[in-house]
Amino acid sequence: MAIRVAIDVMLAERQMSVGELAERVGITPANISILKNNRARAVRFSTLEALCEALDCEPGDLLRREPSDGSDR
Repeated sequence: MAIRVAIDVMLAERQMSVGELAERVGITPANISILKNNRARAVRFSTLEALCEALDCEPGDLLRREPSDGSDR
């Protein structure tokens, strides 16, 4: 199984840009992009909490578990 971050869905629903989210969370737009494109290997709880606060959501709204194809091991 793979864990995916659904930031793009939340940004679209809230009509928010990556830059605006990055500013609200206090991390770089490049790091938001890494999360958004599912290239992150880990997320700090403090970052997850800040994302949830900025997007007015719960952690489960951002994180999805999907079947993996086995190539990400």
